[in-house]
Amino acid sequence: MTDQLRSLALDALTRARDRTAALTSCVDDRDLTAQHSPLMSPLVWDLAHIGNQEEQWLLRQVGKGEALRPEIDSLYDAFEHPRAARPSLPLLAPAEARIYASDVRGRVLDILERTAFEGGPLVDAGFAFGMIAQHEQQHDETMLITHQLRKGPPALSAPEPPAHDIGPLPREVLVPGGAFTMGTSTEPWALDNERPAHRRIVPAFHIDTTPVTCGEYQAFIEDGGYHERRWWAAEGWDQIRQHDIGAPLFWRREGGTWLRRRFGVTEEVPPDEPVLHVSWYEADAYARWAGRRLPTEAEWEKAARHDPHTGRARRYPWGDADPTEAHANLGQRHLRPAPAGSYPQGASPLGVRQLIGDVWEWTSSDFLPYPGFAAFPYREYSEVFFGSEHKVLRGGSFAVDPVACRGTFRNWDLPVRRQIFSGFRTARDAQQPAGTHVGGL
Repeated sequence: MTDQLRSLALDALTRARDRTAALTSCVDDRDLTAQHSPLMSPLVWDLAHIGNQEEQWLLRQVGKGEALRPEIDSLYDAFEHPRAARPSLPLLAPAEARIYASDVRGRVLDILERTAFEGGPLVDAGFAFGMIAQHEQQHDETMLITHQLRKGPPALSAPEPPAHDIGPLPREVLVPGGAFTMGTSTEPWALDNERPAHRRIVPAFHIDTTPVTCGEYQAFIEDGGYHERRWWAAEGWDQIRQHDIGAPLFWRREGGTWLRRRFGVTEEVPPDEPVLHVSWYEADAYARWAGRRLPTEAEWEKAARHDPHTGRARRYPWGDADPTEAHANLGQRHLRPAPAGSYPQGASPLGVRQLIGDVWEWTSSDFLPYPGFAAFPYREYSEVFFGSEHKVLRGGSFAVDPVACRGTFRNWDLPVRRQIFSGFRTARDAQQPAGTHVGGL
């Protein structure tokens, strides 16, 4: 078992570092040190921050070694310096940041070889190694967002998602009411906000078979959705008026055609692809316009994990096996979502598709702790974000690595955020008639 865990941790760490290298070697030093948006850090900050977190947790905590670069800890403390202020800090230059991260990793691999994976919650089942691999992959997704915000010619490329025989699909499926197990107490690398497992009772509801598509969202735009106050939460209405928002981020209209910019390429908006780069407020407004609502976080997880035939909670919609390329669009294999209805092998027992990968899905829920929550190994990962300011997203996106995506994984962000790879699907109460779509869908 120890050798298996060691191999699993090595693979996760190596896959993350290979991706970090790809994201930071495809542009020159000027792009690495520039701030491409005040919402994001310079890429070089993320690069050194990845190394610093690895040093603090794996070298100092797990390895019990001396600090390698303690003088830079404060520079790369995400809570000490907001993103907009990071370019003014005396950051490591790109070459020095690469050497630092590489030096840390070399020492970490020595620690990995001699760690017994027992003796406390930080090392049991290789948790700290899994936590750091997830942390790096999360920053890789953040850096991919920065690449999307970056102006200039394309720096990244990837093949198109594979074609699937989608066929006709029902608009929605019924999820039976009753209790299910939410969260986990057994997933070895689950983070603190996913724990502990607990029973939830959810009334019956209907949920979309696929995420809402660009074509469906265009119907909302064409029907004047951005100009009708009645569809919007008060804060959302203020946002779209203040910032003159009339479409998802990166969209623009030329004549009768909607175009978007995607990683430096301008293209027509694909109508059958899940809509991307919408805020919680936009998702909520669309759902109201359609006579529906966003699913709660518990509803989303029940649709994704609950097997009504056995009553057990699965790790993923398709079962307990790790995701493959046949199950979901993950790991930056592609630089876009696949068409709605793709990946039939990744469907839930009830036939809901693309719950994992493609686009993060907004839920109606605030980011709150589960009953019995305990912060581990530090409060700043989850606890400081709990409250009504942040909304929960579920399911991952094409930019998420499998190590940081599972049926219990919880993401969260401010409801105004649009630069993230966010989409949504809608739901309705079981007793609500199906024909109440205000927008005429």
